[in-house]
This record gives sequence, structure tokens and C-alpha cells, in this order.
Amino acid sequence: MENEIFQLKYALDTFYFLVSGAFVMWMAAGFSMLEAGLVRAKNTTEILTKNVALYAIASVMYMVCGYAIMYQGSTGEWMFLSVITGDGVTGAEEPATYAPSADFFFQVVFVATAMSIVSGAVAERMKLWAFLAFAVVMTGFIYPMEGSWTWGGLPVFGMYTLGDLGFVDFAGSGIVHMAGAAAALAGVMLVGARKGKYMEDGSVKAIPGANLPLATLGTFILWMGWFGFNGGSVLATASVESANAVAVVFMNTNGAAAGGLIAALITARILFGKADLTMALNGALAGLVAITAGPDTPSALQACLFGGLGGILVVFSIVTMDKLKLDDPVGAISVHGVVGLLGLLLVPITNSSASLSGQLIGALTIFIWVFGASYIAFLLIKMAIGLRVSEVEEFDGVDAAETGLEAYPEFVS
Repeated sequence: MENEIFQLKYALDTFYFLVSGAFVMWMAAGFSMLEAGLVRAKNTTEILTKNVALYAIASVMYMVCGYAIMYQGSTGEWMFLSVITGDGVTGAEEPATYAPSADFFFQVVFVATAMSIVSGAVAERMKLWAFLAFAVVMTGFIYPMEGSWTWGGLPVFGMYTLGDLGFVDFAGSGIVHMAGAAAALAGVMLVGARKGKYMEDGSVKAIPGANLPLATLGTFILWMGWFGFNGGSVLATASVESANAVAVVFMNTNGAAAGGLIAALITARILFGKADLTMALNGALAGLVAITAGPDTPSALQACLFGGLGGILVVFSIVTMDKLKLDDPVGAISVHGVVGLLGLLLVPITNSSASLSGQLIGALTIFIWVFGASYIAFLLIKMAIGLRVSEVEEFDGVDAAETGLEAYPEFVS
């Protein structure tokens, strides 16, 4: 009887893990639609190619080496070998309550999410193959190393363990989102701004996206996928305790997104005199990022307020990025990086296991490693094949130069 109960729990938790991973995988479609909507029509096919290709690269690189780097302990090695060989993935004898293949799948879609953040920030001017070369390094080495110090539990360069310092990141405000934004910042700094974005007199020229309905669709897809992102991070659902935890996480995730969107929309109205849709969309995403580090401990009202803080912050951050002449077409660095840090700093308010010093040290560790390693990787790629398309190719659109296809052939000549 006891063995049958264990097997049922094992099956339910594995199924929940897989479904949650599928939700997170669907976020790849969300990023694709969001970014395709926020770039100009002449750059749409290339950004879609980047998003679908980076997901495939992440899946392969994490299987080849990323998973083994990130989980170097005995349990991680056992899971990795089970994934590669196909042995020991079912049955009641496993040292886990779910199939290791399910864990691998759930982790690999997180890797792809971190890499997706980079694509939007460097859109419209980075070479396709330079971006894909970086995707190999990011998903196969940079992210897994950072993950080994956080969710993997290994000492940072053998010196200190983040968990012992009071670092808590439930589903990845820092580990996934801030890491992706740190890599994006390195790329933006090296590739430079789009031509015509910043004028000689210091003014900033708005470059509107081609398809706001598509961007809105992408935001809704991401919002939905986030339930798997945060909810799946409970890691179980086959008990009363875990089922209640999943319900709380879903409730808080949704509330934070709503709070972020409303706060960003109001902030934009006050600052610009208009209800800016792009700010509202980024506000929803900012609310989701803000709650991701700790969706399990706040009340529903607190989650909504945390999301609201993220929504306000992201508007000011996007404006500040332009003042610093850091050209980010989709606001990815602000949404995932600046608000990712906020999310980490909010955790100690409702979670006594986290400390402010631990959160700060964890954030610095993630940022310094990912930004530094990414900067070096981008620099080497720049020296080898170059990062940026030519000025003529940028003017004509990278679709023609990189893919030979137009997303809207009836409307773009």
C-alpha cells in the first residue's frame, strides 16, 4: 500500500512538472510575439528566427553540458546520467519524487527563457550568427555556472554558499531574469545603438514597433506561461500542502502582473500625458518578474503591491536607459534586470529565511559573473566575425540581409 501511494505521488508530481515545463516552453512563443511586435516590420523575420533557434540551441547545449555543470552534486549527476542513458527514469526506487527527465525538461525551458531576454535587447542590429554563437556559450556555460552557485548549491568559486548567506530566489527573479538582462546589457554596450535612435542634440527619437496587437498577444502568452514558471517551481502538487502552495503561487503571480500593468499605465499617463500601451505591457511583465523571487510567501494584496512597484520602476528605468543611450528596443534590461533586482530585494519582507545582505550578495554574484563572462564572449565574437550588420543592411532591414524573407511582403517593399 505504501509503495502504491509513493508511485501515485511520483506519477502526479512528474505529470505536474511536465505540464508546468510545457507552459514555460510556451513562453518562447510569448517572447517571439512580443519582440516581433516591438521591432520594425523590416526586422521581424530575423527576430523570429533568433527566438526559435535559441530555443533549439538551449535544449541541445543544456543536454550536452549545461545540466551537468549546473547540478554537480551526486543527485544532479544521477539525474544527468538518467537523462542521457534513459536508465532509472521510472519506478519506486528513485532518490527523487519525480522523474529526472521531467526535472531536466523543466530546467531547460528556464535556460531558454534567460536567453530569450537577450534577443529583444539587441534586436535590429546584431548579426544573426553572432547572436546564435553567443547563445551556445550562454546556455551551455555561463548560465549553468551561475545556476550551480544558486539552485545547484555549490560554493561560489569555492568560497561561499549563497544559501548559507540567506539568499532566496524561489523561481528566478535573479537567477533567470536578472541573469538574462546582465547578458543583454553586455551585448547592448558592445553592439551599440540603432542608427538614428539618439540625435546629436541629445534628443531621443522614438522608433515604434510594427505590430502592437502582436506585442499584446505576446504579453498575454507570457502572462499565462508564468503560471508554469512560478507554479512549477513548487516542484510538487500531490499533497495537500503542496497543492495549497501551488494555488497561492498562482494567485500571487496573477495579482502581481495585474498590479504591475495598472501601476505602469497610470505612471505613463502622469509622465507622458498618454496611456502608453507599450509601458502597460512592460508593466505587466515587470510585475511578473518582481514576484518571481518569492511568490509563495506574500499575501494577495502584498503581491499586487509588489507588482505595482515593479510597474512603476520599469517606466522610470526605460526612460533612464534612453538617457544613458543604452538602446533596448523592447525594454528587456529594465523589465528583467532592474525589476529582477527589485524582486530579490522584496523577498525578505515576507520570507524570514531570506536576508537583505544575502539577497544583495546573491544579486552581485549573478550580475558580475554573467555580465563579465557575457562581455568577454561578445567581445571575442566581435573580434572573430563581428557583432553588427552593416549600416546599409540595418537601413534596409536585417530580414533581407540575414534571412532573405519578409514577414509582411504585401506591405513592405
